[in-house]
Amino acid sequence: HSGKNQGSKKTAETDAIFENVWQMNALADADPETLRISIDTKATIHVGEYSRGGRSRGLKAVEAWDHDMRPKEKLVPGGILEPVTGRSFLFFGTSYKTSDFLVDGLLLWWEERKRGIPDVKQLVINMDNGPECSGHRSQFLLRMSEFVDMTGLYVRIIYYPPYHSKYNSIERYWAGLEKSWNGYLLYSVDTVLNRAGNFLWKGLRTAARLLDATYEKGVKVCGKEKAELEQRLQRSPYLHWWDIKISPKMVDL
Repeated sequence: HSGKNQGSKKTAETDAIFENVWQMNALADADPETLRISIDTKATIHVGEYSRGGRSRGLKAVEAWDHDMRPKEKLVPGGILEPVTGRSFLFFGTSYKTSDFLVDGLLLWWEERKRGIPDVKQLVINMDNGPECSGHRSQFLLRMSEFVDMTGLYVRIIYYPPYHSKYNSIERYWAGLEKSWNGYLLYSVDTVLNRAGNFLWKGLRTAARLLDATYEKGVKVCGKEKAELEQRLQRSPYLHWWDIKISPKMVDL
């Protein structure tokens, strides 16, 4: 019988997490000083003459960048979507999908976006609980607290329940993007960036950037530093791992 109870317990928690997502998203969208964004990474793209499940229309090879002749065999896509307007930002890494990659992509997005949204004081971030960004992932939370201090923004991370990330807005965007890629050979980094940058979602063109840095896997925060980090995280008392607010450090003037 314990298996049965476990199942109902899981359903109860899933329902509570979902309820929180809808509630927090609605509050964020109604608040002019809050911007809600949806973030996720995708499976690595192998760049080169690979068939992508469609007839290739781009048979003429795109010339490689003059200043960058190093072969890059793979690209890791990360994306940020503003669900209300459909504005989107893609960042492509050449290394690994890590917490640092994710937060560097967020920083890149903010640097380019902030002038257009001067009134925004808080970001509500919808995410799934993937290994590089879960509520347990100390390196991700450390980097997010640094992001908060650097930008002065309040950040609230709202996670979707396990196995339900398909409800995160960016998943529909990814599906559309991948459909637009079918039938094209992604010969080079340049081709990928061009194709991504020509993709329209809700009538808006995607911004696509290359994040060419080397990331190490498995970076962790330990001991005292981890304890200090935990002090900064305002976790929901009921949904400890699923709703986390981080406030900027108050600087004494």
